[in-house]
Amino acid sequence: MSRLAEFRALEQQLAAQLAELENMKNDEGLKREVEFEEKLRDLLGEYGFSLKHIVEILDPQGSSRRTRAPAPEPEKATRRARQVKRYKHPESGEVVETKGGNHKVLKEWKAQYGAETVESWLQ
Repeated sequence: MSRLAEFRALEQQLAAQLAELENMKNDEGLKREVEFEEKLRDLLGEYGFSLKHIVEILDPQGSSRRTRAPAPEPEKATRRARQVKRYKHPESGEVVETKGGNHKVLKEWKAQYGAETVESWLQ
């Protein structure tokens, strides 16, 4: 985009924003809010209070809720330890103890005899 086109685009945006600002200046609701804010700030200055004081007066429980320490996080639930399983080969009498199914000998047995058969050897 050329500098001239960029300038013209920004100029149009500025004109649109200025028109919107003029519309807001003529809005009665906004005028009332501005007047209220000015009167409130004058009153606060007259009595030496700040907005923080006013919030504490109007909502005494609110400040204690914000300043209170956050609740401690609940402890993470730990997994239950796996139970040790004992498999005994009926022919050789060999015993395999494991907590999972990733045991080398157990895998060999399952490949050779089938998973259902090996599970029947569980003691």
